[in-house]
Amino acid sequence: FGVVLRERRRFLMKKLVLFLAAIATLALLLAGCGSDTKSDNGAAKIDPNKEITVGVTAGPHAQVMDFVAKEAAKQGLKVKVVEFNDYIQPNIALEQKELTANSYQHQPFLDNMVKERGLHLTSIGKTILLPMGLYSNKYKDLTKVPEGASVAIPNDPTNGGRALLLLQQAGLLKLKDGGSPKSTVNDIVDNPKKLQIKELEAAQIARSLNDVDIACVNTNYALASGLNPLKDAVVVESKDSPYANVFVVRDADKDDPTIKKLLSIYQSPETKKFIEDTFKGSIIPAF
Repeated sequence: FGVVLRERRRFLMKKLVLFLAAIATLALLLAGCGSDTKSDNGAAKIDPNKEITVGVTAGPHAQVMDFVAKEAAKQGLKVKVVEFNDYIQPNIALEQKELTANSYQHQPFLDNMVKERGLHLTSIGKTILLPMGLYSNKYKDLTKVPEGASVAIPNDPTNGGRALLLLQQAGLLKLKDGGSPKSTVNDIVDNPKKLQIKELEAAQIARSLNDVDIACVNTNYALASGLNPLKDAVVVESKDSPYANVFVVRDADKDDPTIKKLLSIYQSPETKKFIEDTFKGSIIPAF
């Protein structure tokens, strides 16, 4: 009887071991089936069915992003490019989830909008640098600019400060404490030519060249108006400018693998070559 009992115990133990092994295997299979956001090595997967809608301003940002979208399509990503004609709406649309990302602004501008409007946006990488230029249809020699000349600068806070720094670089005025991106016309401490500063919407300035003596124009709007910073600008912003443009997403999406994949395509050697070949140095890759 004792022998029979021992054999039965061994039989039951084997059944228990096999049962537990089966449960463990099933658990692993279920975990694998439920982890469709991870690859075999544990890394986050790219979602090929996700359409990435990117807001840009017309001109260079749109041209570069159109190229990036085509490159992304070769790698299975769906990218839709949406053009805007001002600097405010692309951030509002992104905040309101009408866009997945945007690519059109420099970091100081983004920082200012986030602070002033309480936006939940962040930059995840650099794109291109569009140096601001000082243009004039009347004066190619700044020493001949007359007293009381009119000067157009952008009316948004950061580009306005940027324009004032450019005017200071050109020797036309001096700013308090050397100036900063936050400088305003109230910070002008020396204006020997008594320049009349006119604050206009950035997109309108290039078209206002005949109405003013001097204009500070962002490169994307200059190019859209047929102006080449390398040939037509009297003074161009120095290359050590902190105004590199950035790729922006909502805070919650900063680690999204599909968006990060798109950024890597933007910052690829192929895109860099496209920028250099297309813009001939008037726009510089910032990555």
